[in-house]
Amino acid sequence: MKFFGLQNMRKGLGRQLFVLVFPIVIQNLITSGVSLVDVIMLGRLDQSSLSAASLAGQVMFLLNIVYFGLSSAITILASQYWGKRDRNTVAKILGIGLFIGMFFSTLAFVLALVCPASVMHIWTNDPELMAEGSKYLRYVAFSYFFAGITQPYLSLMKSCERVKLSMVVSSLTLIINISLNAVLIFGLLGMPRLGIIGAAVATSISRFIELAICSVDYFRQDIVPRGFKITFFIPRALIADFAKYSLPAFLNDAIWGLAFNMNSIIMGHLSSDIVAANSIVTVVRDFISVTGFGISAGASILLGIEIGEHKEDQARDDAASILKLTFLTGIIQGLILLAITPLIPPLAKISDTAKHYLIIMLLISTVYQMGQIINTLLIASIFRCGGDSRYGLVLDIVTMWFVAVPLGLISAFVLKLPPIIVYAVTCTDEFIKMPFALYHYRKTNWIKNLTREI
Repeated sequence: MKFFGLQNMRKGLGRQLFVLVFPIVIQNLITSGVSLVDVIMLGRLDQSSLSAASLAGQVMFLLNIVYFGLSSAITILASQYWGKRDRNTVAKILGIGLFIGMFFSTLAFVLALVCPASVMHIWTNDPELMAEGSKYLRYVAFSYFFAGITQPYLSLMKSCERVKLSMVVSSLTLIINISLNAVLIFGLLGMPRLGIIGAAVATSISRFIELAICSVDYFRQDIVPRGFKITFFIPRALIADFAKYSLPAFLNDAIWGLAFNMNSIIMGHLSSDIVAANSIVTVVRDFISVTGFGISAGASILLGIEIGEHKEDQARDDAASILKLTFLTGIIQGLILLAITPLIPPLAKISDTAKHYLIIMLLISTVYQMGQIINTLLIASIFRCGGDSRYGLVLDIVTMWFVAVPLGLISAFVLKLPPIIVYAVTCTDEFIKMPFALYHYRKTNWIKNLTREI
């Protein structure tokens, strides 16, 4: 462990981090695996199905950003109160999470079910892609509703160190989703060949089973007390703390997700080839980056618990070690992505132009993913678990909405640059914000104990 100064890591930190990170990595690997399987199976049909599902999938992408932000928001307070062993307050934090999760998931459910064509029109004006994507949205809409309950619950359980639950639930979901995908997309075992609709139905069924498992677990667990009054009668002081410390984190991820989603909107109005390539590269990059994102999620829980136990100096030292570990992880992930790049294009039936785009985009991603996981660790983990969520919110608003998004729009629709150049421009955001994030980290004033008597 002498790379990058890791020999100075606190004894026991590696084991503690591994216990938290390994199940999260497996869960992220499984989640990314579901998306990867969708890409491979739909890619074996035709490019239109792949592109349409990718664009329609932007609704789930936005919801996932909401859930990621909500998970961060829950972890900020729940991990510290769990460190304090205040179970009643942890239960009320779950109540807040369910209120927020259900609001956004219900909104997405209604829009996808009632007006899918209007939703698709946000990302593309191609009639064929709009028609295919609308079919997908109508059937996948139910999965949005189910996820609005399961994601806050699983996030809270992770904050209370029950990280294996998410791994087990995700494993079962993956097996069910892949099996149903194969049966319903291609019409196996005597079932009708549903194509893109089959992928949507498989997702909704697997999400429903996930909800059923979480419901059973809730009534069997002993982490938080159960009961409507305990969970949903929330004191004003806790709501105020959530608004002050956790809401900026939630807004940060929502605003970042909308800005990042602008890339898909831009690509969707350029060509079907760049959309197809982008749908593949996003899934592959996320699949490769699961370890980096897992370290970030595990660090948030670990550091939050340490701060809740009033071990601020230890949390500060551990954060420094984890940052070095993340940098090393980014290098390794980039090398892995570089090694597998030649193997990716043959997996899908896409045009030669799309394959050309895909290779270049994968090469760009070998570097881009490093900036992404380092910024995620700093902004979404280290700063937030210490109660400093506003800095990341301001930083992302400025770098994404005043720099990266305008550059993407100008390069695509004013300068009319080639699609691959536009893609490269949209990948500059992480390296624009990184120097500012590192500067704020070195100030070391981001640690605050947020717990109080509720």
